[in-house]
Amino acid sequence: MVKSLTELLRMNGIVKSFPGVKALSGVDLELQSGELHALIGENGAGKSTLMKILAGVYKKDEGRIFIKGEEVVDLDPDSAQKRGISIIFQEFNLFSDLTIAENIFIRREPKHALFNFVIDDRELKRKTREVLDMLDLKLDPDQQVGRLSVAEQQMVEIAKALSMDAQILVMDEPTAALTESEIKELFKVIRNLKKNGVGIIYISHRLEELNEICDRVTILRDGSYIKTERFQDMTMNSLISSMVGRDLSEKFPPKPHTKADRSEVLLQVNKIRRGTKLDVEDLKLYKGEILGIYGLMGSGRTELARAIFGADRVDQFDVRIFGEPMKVRAPYDAIAYGLAYLTEDRKKDGLALDLSIEYNITLPSLEKITSVGVVSDRKAALTSEKYVQDLRVKTPSIHQLAKNLSGGNQQKVIIGKWLAKQSRIVIFDEPTRGIDVGAKYEVYELMYRLVQEGIGVIMISSELPEIIGISDRVVIMREGRVTGELDAEDLTEVGILSHAIH
Repeated sequence: MVKSLTELLRMNGIVKSFPGVKALSGVDLELQSGELHALIGENGAGKSTLMKILAGVYKKDEGRIFIKGEEVVDLDPDSAQKRGISIIFQEFNLFSDLTIAENIFIRREPKHALFNFVIDDRELKRKTREVLDMLDLKLDPDQQVGRLSVAEQQMVEIAKALSMDAQILVMDEPTAALTESEIKELFKVIRNLKKNGVGIIYISHRLEELNEICDRVTILRDGSYIKTERFQDMTMNSLISSMVGRDLSEKFPPKPHTKADRSEVLLQVNKIRRGTKLDVEDLKLYKGEILGIYGLMGSGRTELARAIFGADRVDQFDVRIFGEPMKVRAPYDAIAYGLAYLTEDRKKDGLALDLSIEYNITLPSLEKITSVGVVSDRKAALTSEKYVQDLRVKTPSIHQLAKNLSGGNQQKVIIGKWLAKQSRIVIFDEPTRGIDVGAKYEVYELMYRLVQEGIGVIMISSELPEIIGISDRVVIMREGRVTGELDAEDLTEVGILSHAIH
């Protein structure tokens, strides 16, 4: 329950347009002190745009904003910070080469009493310990941030916000890259913040975790305000239906009736070894199946995918594709064999964010749209338009920059570029991380479509319901080795976890 009725924030009728897109159409949001208010909606619903208006990054076109009852006409990042607004984005705003103390108080370092151009290191460490103690964090202020885990870096971001006396804290997908134990620690910190009167706007696609911490929820859809409700008054199905505007009682599409052909092996890993960290042998992908690979954090799933794709050097490499031995020294070689890899970090490794959808889709297959070294604009447009339409990418045009797309649409563009390349085997690494339930459903449908078209699909996922719901067969890894293999009819959470842990 919300303990205080003090209003920290009210946003009324917020409207924002970009060229060719109306991002927000009259959106309302309010936040009280000591409240965790979830802001949810599909990718592209307008959540990030609304928060960037609150942070002063974007200017609203219409609407009113009240902070602690006072109307604010012009917000910029500095004035938003001074008014106690702090946002922790998915991509942390930290300097990896600086210490925890330097990051928390950057541009606000305490100065020496006599020499006001010299940083007072002793006072800097004292103030840092003070704010870390508020969060019950046992971190060394002199520790370099680049050496911290993702969870610890997130705590440093929260500490930085508290050091600025933040009373309105926005958390964008805070648990996306955390383990179960790290999520529990984060929730402890969140509960303490609520007790101290901090209002939290919480953006997440992991709806099930809201049960533990959420007071109210506001739902957006296609840039429009749908409703605000007390979380305890809503069911999971009503939440999802409000988000997507349709009934999604089934989280996964029905599986195709076609069965895997175990007489035809598409990919066969006889042996891949890298030191003591990775040692996998006798792993097969059959025609007509989705092969799931599951393991806990650090189990070696991504390392295996990167090794197959030639992104990391290995000590032993004995892999066959369609019966042919692979000689892979770099990703270029793997691509030539018809292999595609959708990385878990699509923004860092999967897309050229500052280039258009058209460029991103056609980049791997330039040889198909060039003549005498000159790119054919017509062929490039036709190719990209085909996959934008086939994959139902939500965009005003193929000239839209990739960075302006929602997470789900960015994932579709990556799939499109590999389909344009006519890849024969696709490895999906955490394909639905950070995308909403509606977009997840579409990605699953795409996987099924690929399999029916004869394309091999490997899916790496840390979400057990996804692994069970989509896979025809699951290989389980622990400490760089395969510890179990289960067919679809034998898949249970307990069975999979027993192989992943023991």
